[in-house]
Amino acid sequence: MIPAIFGLSGPALSPEERAFFRDADPAGYILFGRNVVDPAQLRALTDDLRALHGRDRLLVCIDQEGGRVARMKPPHWGTYPAQGRFDQLYDIAPVSAIEAARANAEAIALDLAEAGITVDCLPLLDVRQPGADDVIGDRALGAEPMRVAALGRAVLDGLARGGVTGVVKHVPGHGRATADSHKHLPTVTANATELATDLAPFIALAHHGEALAPAKIAMTAHVCYTAWDDSAPATLSARVIGDVVRGAIGFQGLLLSDDLDMDALSGSIAQRAARAVGAGCDLALNCWARMPDMVAIAAALGPITADGAARLADALAATDIDPVDAAGRRADLVARRDALLALAP
Repeated sequence: MIPAIFGLSGPALSPEERAFFRDADPAGYILFGRNVVDPAQLRALTDDLRALHGRDRLLVCIDQEGGRVARMKPPHWGTYPAQGRFDQLYDIAPVSAIEAARANAEAIALDLAEAGITVDCLPLLDVRQPGADDVIGDRALGAEPMRVAALGRAVLDGLARGGVTGVVKHVPGHGRATADSHKHLPTVTANATELATDLAPFIALAHHGEALAPAKIAMTAHVCYTAWDDSAPATLSARVIGDVVRGAIGFQGLLLSDDLDMDALSGSIAQRAARAVGAGCDLALNCWARMPDMVAIAAALGPITADGAARLADALAATDIDPVDAAGRRADLVARRDALLALAP
């Protein structure tokens, strides 16, 4: 198995993809709107991927946040609110906001689990800062670290109740970046004391709670933090991953890079993948299903490390839940969420 997550070009595997994926044996896959037609097609696709590798527990992930970031859409799936709606409710009713976020996440998870998707790239733990680029915006759970942590914990819990593992992102924090990392490399010049605000939600969810497991998967930020390493973005920085993500934050789960195709990074896609894994990412994420890029990544990477394989197995350990009465449960969860959200002006 190689430490990579690859995208797919369409709603079914092409013969070329099937042969390549069988030989390369990537750790997992990521799905986008181009891969999603209807429930039957999507389940057939994820079942095909599992059969291809003979792994019942396979990392198949998607960005299903709600709001402007949703790959599964009506008429076959519901509409989910942007995560910022729970932040608004928290202003007047914190407990209700936490419960609404949990119910919403469980409803999303039921959609994903029925489709054979095991991982959702949610929640964002980026603490929203004034003057930042809107790439995070209403996707954020708030501007106060402990509020973000409380709502983020509820999202992870809701996803887990539906048999899906969440991904906390974008570690160590994208909330004060003044550029969109899809287009440019953001540089954050805040000092280490100021950056403690950004780390706080990740620290809170990296450790065991009273009866809660720590976050199992995190995604890095393509952001340069001059206080820690002024020569490389976090994704490619052994210093940031070692000293900050694994050290100060204490995150010990599976660490994914953000998408290697984003313009925040430089060099070939294969070079980016090798640098990300060399810096300490367990898996390199490549979203756009360009066969030459995927072949080059597979050639550039060795096998997944023993630690990475163990973290991957741990992250997927609770994803084989078969939803019972998913439609009824989803309707109840959505009704509860909407009743709570109606409390906010």
